Amino acid sequence: MAVSFRSDSLMDDWCHVLELSKLRPGESVVVLSSDASLETNVAQGMRGAARMGARIFQMHVPRPVMHAGMDRSLNVGATPLAGNSLAIDTLKKADLIIDTFGLLHSPEQEEILSAGARMLMVVESPDVLSRNLPEQADKDRVMAADRWLRTGKVLRATSCAGTDLRLPIGQFRTIPEYGFADDPGHWDHWPSGFNSTFPNENEAEGMLVIAPGDMLFPFKSLVTDEIACQVKQGRIVSIEGGYDALVLERFLRSYEDPDAFAISHVGWGLQPKSKWTAQLTMDKGDSLGMEARAYAGNFLCSTGPNAEAGGSNKSRCHVDIPMFGCSVYVDDAPMVIDGRVVAEGQKV
Repeated sequence: MAVSFRSDSLMDDWCHVLELSKLRPGESVVVLSSDASLETNVAQGMRGAARMGARIFQMHVPRPVMHAGMDRSLNVGATPLAGNSLAIDTLKKADLIIDTFGLLHSPEQEEILSAGARMLMVVESPDVLSRNLPEQADKDRVMAADRWLRTGKVLRATSCAGTDLRLPIGQFRTIPEYGFADDPGHWDHWPSGFNSTFPNENEAEGMLVIAPGDMLFPFKSLVTDEIACQVKQGRIVSIEGGYDALVLERFLRSYEDPDAFAISHVGWGLQPKSKWTAQLTMDKGDSLGMEARAYAGNFLCSTGPNAEAGGSNKSRCHVDIPMFGCSVYVDDAPMVIDGRVVAEGQKV
């Protein structure tokens, strides 16, 4: 059951995040909403920005039209802004956008950010937001990790379960996430505390072994038996195991898109406030599951698109796989050992 918060306490949290996002009096703020937005987030975002003296309005757009049986949460990049040039042009003029439904992995988001707008995605419930309230120290840790990823040539992940992935990097930009949007053109997500990049196209190689206790998103479920994925030339070429392996393989194949099997963003979590099992204590529809993704010391491997970083993969299928107990290295320098952050400047 979600924890109940007094309105004034939640408003203090919002103002704190907006201050970290360098919101100044007179700046223009757009709260972007759709039918799927949490009304609390919309209302608190409006009130918080108004309290800080911003010029603010709400832009509400309807859900995108879907085929029969199509689930928005399982088709990344399908946004209500697609084809709406008037809305996109308006958003490009904003100083700060509070996105309450999720433009992630969409060309519309990249177009808006390229114009210099700051964007903060806020889709989690109030108790998750408050439990993971960001601080400047979160950015410091993430940017310390980012310096390694920006200059590194190879990211490697291993585990006692058998994971041994070699991921050449450098072709694509990094994506530092620390919970607030403080620089022009920067996208972030409250809650967060995570750094990632995309492997060079067609170059990821090795074995990805998803162990019991690891998680699969968008299913928002714990893995109960081992899944062994062979990766060659940037794609998963075989999936072996029991029930969980069968589910994962059938899900990827259901898109009838070979790009669904490609390795997408990879990185590690740096948020000490996040709870690994938080998703298990709430209804699946009540959380995006960011706490497992940002959990300090996890290794996050994903499949599907890389178009948001400038790559060629535009698959609608995206699977996030937070993994517990892995070791992560950048150019042989240890970042995480057996699920514990060890790199200087990143320790939590």
